[in-house]
Amino acid sequence: MNKYVETAIKNNQISPEHYKKFNVKRGLRNEDGSGVLVGLTGIGDVHGYIMDENEKIPVEGRLRYRGIDLRDICEGFQSDGRYGYEEVIFLLLFGQLPNRKEFNYFFDMLGQYRALPKGFTEDMILNTPSNNIMNKLSRSVLACYSFDDDPEDSSVGNILKQSIALISRFPTIVAHAYQAKSHYYDHNSLHLHTPDPQLGTAENFLSLIRPDQVYSKLEAETLDLCMVLHAEHGGGNNSAFTIHVVSSAMTDTYSTIAAGIGSLKGDRHGGANIKVHEMFVDIKENVKDWSNEKEIKDYIIKILNKEAYDKTGLLYGIGHAVYTISDPRAVLLKKKAEQLAKEKGMLDEYHLYEAVERLGIEAFQEYKNIDVPMSANVDFYSGFVYRMLNIPTDLYTPLFAIARISGWCAHRIEEIVKGGKIMRPAFKAVASRKSYLPIDERE
Repeated sequence: MNKYVETAIKNNQISPEHYKKFNVKRGLRNEDGSGVLVGLTGIGDVHGYIMDENEKIPVEGRLRYRGIDLRDICEGFQSDGRYGYEEVIFLLLFGQLPNRKEFNYFFDMLGQYRALPKGFTEDMILNTPSNNIMNKLSRSVLACYSFDDDPEDSSVGNILKQSIALISRFPTIVAHAYQAKSHYYDHNSLHLHTPDPQLGTAENFLSLIRPDQVYSKLEAETLDLCMVLHAEHGGGNNSAFTIHVVSSAMTDTYSTIAAGIGSLKGDRHGGANIKVHEMFVDIKENVKDWSNEKEIKDYIIKILNKEAYDKTGLLYGIGHAVYTISDPRAVLLKKKAEQLAKEKGMLDEYHLYEAVERLGIEAFQEYKNIDVPMSANVDFYSGFVYRMLNIPTDLYTPLFAIARISGWCAHRIEEIVKGGKIMRPAFKAVASRKSYLPIDERE
């Protein structure tokens, strides 16, 4: 088999010179790092710099949902002492904030869909468990097709109904998939709880994954904030772009959302917070004095030199494709992380994260000899927050999916409403021409 692996690798090589020759935008990125403009969206606006006479000017990061600044959204529901994710779902799907009557009606609708169809957990989850929750989530979404009376109906009304049902059921699917994995693969007791239609997404999820179903208000508030921050991030991120591409082919909602899950599962996308978590496990094991900034910085330099951690030279959680001076999601989450760290007695570790954030940027700029603004991204603190919430690492990326499906569904509806053309970019063929050889003349 090794021979054929080598053959496959050899015959799939493309010279880097070809990309330059044909002006191919690798990763759909321009040479200055900006994204290639391939579409328009009214859902999420990610703003991290401005272009002035072809020069990128760094600015404080801004993220807007349907034109509303994310900071104002968070300040609004937090100042009222409310949870915010359900309000954000409504905003993303319908394009405007709900009034109180609309919100109550919508919240009740979400509650009605939280329970899985009869027999779904036993037949689709327990009988075929997976040791990867994202894999099980994708398979479960495809299975939902069989429980839909009209799964191929692509009218906006039907897609909205499908979207609301999937958004509601994602926490239950993930929680039950985790319990199945924990039982069948890790040999723990099986704890299956029924979702409470009177509770929101964050409270339901914490209740579903804990044997005793107990959680504090601060824990639920923190998880709710995480989901608000992860709900949407423009049309250009890999999974949202996947949703647009697959929707443009006019396939069904379940196939489309499963494709988005497959994208998010990747280490370069939704799996990034696990890499940050694993990096900090390594840092904590090797930095003996967490208050010694020289020791911390020296170890960061070892990571950058490919001498420590996974030896890739990457400092996970630092930097972003769009944000420059700051990632607004990280700013909001960092504030909540400090509050939770005080409650959990984990301030020493929180201060270590702060130090690595500050010293990591400093070390990176010195190591690369560059003076480019950098900041921590949302993945830097999200894994730490999940650990303080006693959420297993198996659930880090699935939690991202539970939040992001609201944005995915909004992008699907947008593509259906304003679409009309299947997305089909061009690929330049660069293979040399060869003659067909009869089988007995081949080496």
